[in-house]
Amino acid sequence: MSFPWAKEYKPSHPMMVWLDERLPFPRMVYNAVGGGYEVPRNLNYFWNFGFLAGLCLMIQIVTGIVLAMHYSGDTRVAFNSTEHIMRDVNWGWLLRYAHANGASAFFVVVYLHIFRGFFYGSYKAPREMIWLLGVVIFLLMMATAFMGYVLPWGQMSYWGAQVITGLFSAIPLVGDAFREWLLGGFAPDNATLTRFFSLHFLLPFVILGVVILHVWALHIPGSSNPTGVEVKSESDTVPFYPYYVGKDGWTIGLFMLIFSAFVFFMPNALGHPDNYIPANPMQTPAHIVPEWYFWPFYAILRAFTVDFLIIPAKLMGVLAMFAAILVWFFLPWLDRSPVRSGHYRPLYRKFFWFGLIPAMAVLFWCGGAPAEEPYVMLSQLASLYYFAHFLIIVPIVSSIERPEPLPYSITEAVLGHDGQAKLDGQG
Repeated sequence: MSFPWAKEYKPSHPMMVWLDERLPFPRMVYNAVGGGYEVPRNLNYFWNFGFLAGLCLMIQIVTGIVLAMHYSGDTRVAFNSTEHIMRDVNWGWLLRYAHANGASAFFVVVYLHIFRGFFYGSYKAPREMIWLLGVVIFLLMMATAFMGYVLPWGQMSYWGAQVITGLFSAIPLVGDAFREWLLGGFAPDNATLTRFFSLHFLLPFVILGVVILHVWALHIPGSSNPTGVEVKSESDTVPFYPYYVGKDGWTIGLFMLIFSAFVFFMPNALGHPDNYIPANPMQTPAHIVPEWYFWPFYAILRAFTVDFLIIPAKLMGVLAMFAAILVWFFLPWLDRSPVRSGHYRPLYRKFFWFGLIPAMAVLFWCGGAPAEEPYVMLSQLASLYYFAHFLIIVPIVSSIERPEPLPYSITEAVLGHDGQAKLDGQG
């Protein structure tokens, strides 16, 4: 959103003047992430995770392109080519560990980004399209990560592909045919690896395109803020540069320290040791699990153990697993409260911190645990609450709760008054 008080781009160097007249790219950057983009002055560190997600995407694309130059998408040599990257390619070990841990880092910051949206009501009007595009990005991330997990062609890669693609066979009538079409055969084989490698290379660029749309949609209504109150005057905003560029820079430094600690000192902490064993279709691992960022949805899948009438438990699990994400698409219309921020919604806040967050924690834990008691029962209880939260609790709470008084403006929330508060140089 361009506010009347937003600074205009005025190039001073003759070269920049010439470029701006013919290709106004510097102007676009200035208005998107520079001094021309005014943002609420009260954004906290939860608003930094969107920028960090973009950084993670760039790390994945750059490292992935270089890794693809040395990887061979053939079942006969895929595992050995991965070892070749680790042992023989200059800095290959660093590229692979950065790529593998970068996927985990990407999901960490995106999960925090999503749950920030849940709490602060970032999905509410007029920002529905931002939220919907964000959910599409998350689905594309999951597809990309799953295909990438298959590429090393280790034990867990093979059997993970076998189990996850086997879920599609639960679809009545067309399930088996669809699975054969997806795999290129009756089981994961060379055709599977080839097409997964192609799609894994392509999808990050699709994600990048949707991210551009996501940011574009963000700039139309402008950024949300912890109060949920819209901008009313110049005193409510600050230029993105230098204020939030500096804040994002500090966060990037902290992120890189943590990320480097994993890459250099514990690169395999978030992986599975079985993936360092070549794929063997004749030897099934004792405990097949996906990567950790799939665990909550894997727990929901396994929570269905009994057939319901003519509906098999496997089909119900598959439908529930996909519905767990698809329900997010409807959240802008399920939550009818006029107040956005959870800070001013006492009842919603309780259900969020003491209901949704513990339920997700249990699903994460149970998804990585063996398919036995008490994990199955805990998965069932957590899954029940998860769906009840979005489909029952949120609509009812949004209708009956009495929100706390909102501040008149962002300035009032920050400074305690709404007078002529201005930054140095404003007005």
